[in-house]
Amino acid sequence: MNPRDSDTEWNRPGPLETRHTATVLLDETGEVIAWSPGASRLLGYSAEEAEGRSVEILLAAGESEAVRRFVLGAEVGAMTAVLRGKDGQSVTVELVATPSHERSARSASGHRLLVLTPLMDTRRELLEWSFDQFPFIAGITDLDLRYIRLNKEAGKAFQATEADLVGRTTAENVGGPEGDRIQQAMRLARDTGESASLDIYVKLPNEQLGYAWQGHFVPLKDARGRVRGMYAVGLDAGVQHLARERLALLNQASTTVGSTLDVARTAQELAEVLVPGIADFVTVDLLESVLTDEEPEFLPVEPGFPPPSREVTMRRMAQHSVWEGAPEAVLNPGDVDVYPSDGPHVRVLVTGESYMVPPGSDASSMDWVNFSERRMASTRAFGLHSAMIVPLRARGTLLGLAVFIRHQKPEDFDSDDLLLAEEITTRAAVSLDNALRFTRQRATALALQHSLLPQRLPEQTAVEAASRYLPADTKAGVGGDWYDLIPLSGARVALVVGDVVGHGLRASATMGRLRTAVRTLSDIEMPPDELLAQLDVIVGRPIAGESPAEGEPEADTGASCLYAVYDPVSRRCTLARAGHPPPLLAYPDGTVESVEVPVGPPLGLGGFPFESVEVELPEDSLLVLYTDGLIRTRDGDLDERREMLRRSLIDAPDSLEGACDAVLRTMLPERAEDDIALLLARTRSLDCDQVATWELPMDPEAVAEARNLTTRQLSHWGLEEATFTTELIVSELVTNAIRYASGPIGLRLILQDTLICEVADSSDTYPHLRQARIYDEGGRGLMLVAQLSERWGTRPTSSGKIIWADQSLPPRVGQSAA
Repeated sequence: MNPRDSDTEWNRPGPLETRHTATVLLDETGEVIAWSPGASRLLGYSAEEAEGRSVEILLAAGESEAVRRFVLGAEVGAMTAVLRGKDGQSVTVELVATPSHERSARSASGHRLLVLTPLMDTRRELLEWSFDQFPFIAGITDLDLRYIRLNKEAGKAFQATEADLVGRTTAENVGGPEGDRIQQAMRLARDTGESASLDIYVKLPNEQLGYAWQGHFVPLKDARGRVRGMYAVGLDAGVQHLARERLALLNQASTTVGSTLDVARTAQELAEVLVPGIADFVTVDLLESVLTDEEPEFLPVEPGFPPPSREVTMRRMAQHSVWEGAPEAVLNPGDVDVYPSDGPHVRVLVTGESYMVPPGSDASSMDWVNFSERRMASTRAFGLHSAMIVPLRARGTLLGLAVFIRHQKPEDFDSDDLLLAEEITTRAAVSLDNALRFTRQRATALALQHSLLPQRLPEQTAVEAASRYLPADTKAGVGGDWYDLIPLSGARVALVVGDVVGHGLRASATMGRLRTAVRTLSDIEMPPDELLAQLDVIVGRPIAGESPAEGEPEADTGASCLYAVYDPVSRRCTLARAGHPPPLLAYPDGTVESVEVPVGPPLGLGGFPFESVEVELPEDSLLVLYTDGLIRTRDGDLDERREMLRRSLIDAPDSLEGACDAVLRTMLPERAEDDIALLLARTRSLDCDQVATWELPMDPEAVAEARNLTTRQLSHWGLEEATFTTELIVSELVTNAIRYASGPIGLRLILQDTLICEVADSSDTYPHLRQARIYDEGGRGLMLVAQLSERWGTRPTSSGKIIWADQSLPPRVGQSAA
């Protein structure tokens, strides 16, 4: 009988046949005697086409001999084989051979039953499973870039079913600019046939914040290389993106913070670089003791010892917020606040360990705000929910605190945020410490320099003067510019400006040496050219007993100087300069011109002479002395700058203080590149009635005549009370000139705020005080002069010398004379 007509029900799937299996019944010769519907579906042959034919028609060409023997033999077992379908395609199946007890009319022996399980279907399911269970977003589109398949991760990401997403483009599913970017990248990959990748940052429906992804778009091609669709994959790049962001923030902080040596600016740079990278609001507070250069207030606490407990005063140096104006701040930069001893701020300072509000905590109840009603109000008003306090420590010293706050970012700070904040603040603390050290050193140098400069210009009969000193606002610090106004004998005055090469303490110290030397040389009435020659020696010679440090020059590097002496009696001014800009002279009629003073080499070169020039100045002339920082800039033309200075003096106010300010405003629209010293002096002259001059013969009888002339002149000035003292001084000076000098003798009395007696002779021999013995006939004259006068001295002239004595006037007379 035909097995297909038996009770085995070959025409429908039985217990051994599922939609994935097929059965074939063979006789002992290998002929197919029964062919199930599953076999037809698997291999394409109908039962009529397969039955009666040898099973060999099913074996693929080149199949191994072992498979042939297994199929045609009587062996029982299982084996994988490759069969050939009706369409010529190969099908890999698992063959299971078992004996069959069915009998046919042609054979009474047993038959062989083959069960065919296609392995290809299992692989196809694995592919389906792998696509659906792929742990990242994946989808397949058609050529119009509309999705025809999406996996489960895509459904989770977009909070939608596959049916909702199929038929839509990426731009429609993602939306926004990022969706358009993805669509453009997919279009480019489709058109070029080349895979494309894209870093994207999108906010998906299941996320509170945007997130970083990497999109990969691969064209799907057929056997002929034609693009038939697109495969799109979205990989989670959040961790890598966050790491890159933090590395970029750390690099930005390294290059941004500490661009200057200004403490406030450095603190502000730190606050700005941290917002919004880490926090929404950042404050930087420094200990008041650090800013006032006191001893360190907090040192590392030794293990086993309880930390000190006390209030601490801190100053707000900087703050920055994601909101303009930082409305959540309770202090302004520069304000001082006191933090309680039991608060986290002090704990951070005394332990040196950072503090972070535990994630998920109610910030309004945390002790980082509840010690201050203002902070509590700000926390509630602006929704402050997370905070960190990080110590600013450099070189083993705690400088202050940086406070990080979040109110816009919904997530709380975590340990990674704290590590990044600590790393940035540690680096920034070094910059802050450098700025603090520079500020202290610069303040020390400025204090030194200001102590060496005149605290105020002395009142002088010869000139009305005003001055300005402006230190350079550069990293190099202060320099060695200086000015001075020195009273001289005979109502004269010396005007000095100078500039030491370089900046800092060394330049200031050198400036102090030169200013002291100038005053010393001025006291001995040295002419300007000779005075500069002596300064040249001082600058070029190292200080005795000191050896320079390695790399430093053996002597001061050099300086420039302008020295002028003005005589209000003759209205003549003698000037000499050493490598210094020439002064300007503004005449009473408004004309301004440069005084042509022979230029000498800068001080310190040695071996070169200096020349002086003498000019007559009308009364109320304005003499302008300055250092080259006023006219020299990096990119300015020197002649143009000099002309600018000249024009500024033409329009300057009559007030010398106002004139100084006007000159600086004109010449320095921005901060100074170099130190600037400016000295303005308006000349005065003494009336003829204030000066009396006589020439006396070399005769002892001239002493009596000198006394008579003096008495009459003092009576004319209303100084009868000073007659006795003045007669004694004049007698001794004239007697001394007659005894030890030669040539005519000049006597001059000058009345200003003091009474000056001068006696001139043609001798260049200088008198000196000596102790006279009991029986000596002379030697007591100069001693008497020194006792009767306020000060006395000698100065050289072109024809000899002048001995002078200065007396203070009686109060009543002095006031009326003034």
